Amino acid sequence: MSKSVLVVLSEYGYWAEELVGPLEALDEAGYRVDFATPTGKRPVPIGVSLDPEYVDPPLGRSVTTAEMADKGRRLDASSRLDDPINLAAWLPDRPYRSEPDFLRRQEEYFRALAAELSKADRYDALLIVGGSGPIVDLANNGRLHELILHFYRTGKPIAAECYGVACLAFARDQENRRSIIDGKHVTGHCIEYDYKDGTGFEGTDFVIGPPPYPLEYILRDATGPDGAYIGNFGRETSVIVDYPFITGRSTPDSRLTGDKLVEVLDKGLRTWGFVPRTGVVAPEPAAAGDR
Repeated sequence: MSKSVLVVLSEYGYWAEELVGPLEALDEAGYRVDFATPTGKRPVPIGVSLDPEYVDPPLGRSVTTAEMADKGRRLDASSRLDDPINLAAWLPDRPYRSEPDFLRRQEEYFRALAAELSKADRYDALLIVGGSGPIVDLANNGRLHELILHFYRTGKPIAAECYGVACLAFARDQENRRSIIDGKHVTGHCIEYDYKDGTGFEGTDFVIGPPPYPLEYILRDATGPDGAYIGNFGRETSVIVDYPFITGRSTPDSRLTGDKLVEVLDKGLRTWGFVPRTGVVAPEPAAAGDR
C-alpha cells in the first residue's frame, strides 16, 4: 500500500519552490498527498516566489529559476490545491481558561480532540511548507500544534521548511510547556537570510520590515542545551534529519527535504546532516548541494 502524507499550507502565502520541491519527491515515490489549511481556504503562492527576476534582498540575487517559476505557476493553476482540508472544521479549539466551567469544557475538548485526531492515523507523515505566510496563521495555530503533537506521540515523521519550522518550536505539551524539539537538532531560516525590510503576506497589503521574530534565535532556545540549531550558513543546502523531525532551512533545500522524508519513510533513515551528540555539521553531500 502506498504511503500518505498530509501537507499543511498557510493561507497567507507559501513559497512556491518550498511546495513544488518536496511535492515532486513525494509524487515520484508514489505517495498519496492531501493538503490542509487553517480555515479551508485555497493556499496561494507568494507572488515574488513565481518571479525569476525578483532579487532576494539578503542574497542579492534571484533564488527562483525560470523552470521553478513555471512549475509553481502550473501547480497554482491546476485543481490540485482546490478544497484543502479545513483544520478549523476538523479539530476543536482549546477553550480559554477563563471560560465558565472550564474543567468540564477542557474534559470535553480532550474527548473531542482524541476522536478527531484518530482520523490523522491514515497518514504516514506530516509536512509543513514554509514561506512568510506561516508566520501569520501556522506558527501559533493551536489546532496545528495538536496535530503535530499527535504525529510526534505516534512516532511518525514530521517535516518542516523555513519559517514553517517555527510550528515545531511552539508545539508543546500543556503539562510541561517544553518544546518537542528540545534535545533535537534542527535547521531553519537563519538570521542572515532574514529580510531587513519588505516581509509581505498574500491576501493583504500588510508589509513589514524584518520578520516579527528571528526564527534562528527561537530554534536555538527551543532545542536546549542537549540539542542544537544548525544554520549551515555559507553552505548551499541545509537539511537535518533527527527523527522524527526533518527540517529544511530555506528555498534551495526544498527538494532535498522531500528526498529525505522519502528516505525516512522508505529506508528507515533516522539521522542525517550532523554528527550526533556534538552538533558538528557533517560534510555536505555533493549530489545534494547543486540545487
